[in-house]
Amino acid sequence: MHRYLCLVAVALLALGSCGQKKTETVAEEVKTPFVWENANVYFMLTDRFNNGDKTNDVNFGRTAKTGLLRGFEGGDIKGITTKVKEGYFDKLGVSAIWMTPLVEQVHGNVDEGTGATYGYHGYWAKDWTALDPNFGTEADLDELVKEAHARGIRVLLDVVINHTGPVTDVDPVWSTDWVRETPHCGYSDYESTVSCTLVENLPDVFTANKTEAVELPATLLEKWKKEGRLEQELKSLDEFFARTGLPRAPRYYHIKWLTDYIRKYGVDGFRVDTAKHTEADLWEDLKKESDVAFADWKKANPTSVLDNNEFYMVGEVYGYGISGMRNYHYSDSVVDFFDNGFKSLINFEFKYDAQKQSYEEIFKKYSDALNGELKGKSVMNYLTSHDDGQPFDQDRSKAIESATKLLLTPGASQVYYGDESSRNLVIEGTVGDATLRSFMNWEEIQANAERGGHKVQDVMTHWSKLGNFRKENPAVGAGMHKMLSEQPYIFSREYAKGDYSNKVLVALDVEKGKKIIPVHGVFAEGQKVKDSYSGKTATVRNGKVSLDTQDTIVLLSKGK
Repeated sequence: MHRYLCLVAVALLALGSCGQKKTETVAEEVKTPFVWENANVYFMLTDRFNNGDKTNDVNFGRTAKTGLLRGFEGGDIKGITTKVKEGYFDKLGVSAIWMTPLVEQVHGNVDEGTGATYGYHGYWAKDWTALDPNFGTEADLDELVKEAHARGIRVLLDVVINHTGPVTDVDPVWSTDWVRETPHCGYSDYESTVSCTLVENLPDVFTANKTEAVELPATLLEKWKKEGRLEQELKSLDEFFARTGLPRAPRYYHIKWLTDYIRKYGVDGFRVDTAKHTEADLWEDLKKESDVAFADWKKANPTSVLDNNEFYMVGEVYGYGISGMRNYHYSDSVVDFFDNGFKSLINFEFKYDAQKQSYEEIFKKYSDALNGELKGKSVMNYLTSHDDGQPFDQDRSKAIESATKLLLTPGASQVYYGDESSRNLVIEGTVGDATLRSFMNWEEIQANAERGGHKVQDVMTHWSKLGNFRKENPAVGAGMHKMLSEQPYIFSREYAKGDYSNKVLVALDVEKGKKIIPVHGVFAEGQKVKDSYSGKTATVRNGKVSLDTQDTIVLLSKGK
């Protein structure tokens, strides 16, 4: 549509107002590309974001009294879709959404002595071929992907192959040729990190088996039969193994089940859980079949294809940091996960850099790495997450600083739900990670509450302006960084690929009111530029831009 409108405009200008041919032509504007290295990813616990369908809040008899924030709270796929339609993510400049796993969870609970715990978080799979009704239906997922894509927002599914859900009184363990229950991981070397169970009562899938066929677990077959889809599932498996020639080993069953979601709905990528706790070549196998499934979906849905980006995979290699470049170090071995299917890895180092380093130290370090040894790959930076008990800003007193550092640092950014609204991360009475997982603070947003010394709406405005600047300018996350002035602190980013190029100039901690910003040749003399923070435009005169705003930050890009 964009290309069509541009061509129509050229044709009309050529004819002139009276139908007489004119000599002027208008160069077609190159559309801003979506670049995964610059993605602004919004991550949410599906159950804790928004309740769009209260009729699905209780399933499978999950009614036991739970510990605080350790049961289902009602959030679902429909709730996320509602916010997509309302434009919530558009306002924040979000270019991709990542939800915790949607597959059917164990039906029972685990009693930790402080109240029951259910699989509300999505990481305790019972059946990879079905969605958990607490999260929604396949029709709900289909609608979410379509509505997100209609707004240029990509969708990431969170996937788990390493383990099943725990064994409960209604969820028996899978057969012994599928999983092991011992030994427990000691994490002292490669073997005690990979060939073991992460914790007690979390059966580990035999992903090391790449050659020996195994029968499907009797409990799964019985479940499918009861649900009336046994023949359908078996036929689909037969077709997959016939097409691929792969052995019927556990890893390949799981790969088949997960790539079905790509082929059916056109999801754009996977966030891979517990990546370092399996053999790295498993993820290379998953990426290979994901690419096939993504190509199949694009071929079947040509009018819905967003661009020619490949299927995207970002890995949770717990403890990986950008300083390790391409390598993750076990105590006795080194693995390059980027060479095993991953475009990006979650960067656990960023929150420490944000605590200790200046803007320039962070920006230069990340730009040098991403334009050097990591060229063509990326990292996903975060400051808050669902299982990191030491977030950068736990009391939310640095909400403004958090946005500035996260959203202006090279690499992809991960916004954890409520980062943008100062959602409370200290919930009295919770145990462990539950304190990080309260329900989204919609009431506080509406009431413009205060936390950490800032009004929620002021915090959201800041996150929104920076997020949209990033979304509109691939140079922010994917470009080459260059400091132009130390005082005031001014830097540029430049990105180019094919026919597209993008330049930005940013000034931080400048004076309120009238300000003169030298552009250092980034923008040409006489060029119009836009300050995305204030919304004002200006023209470059004598190598400088003059602005009068009450902001201490300037975000310049080419104006129109």
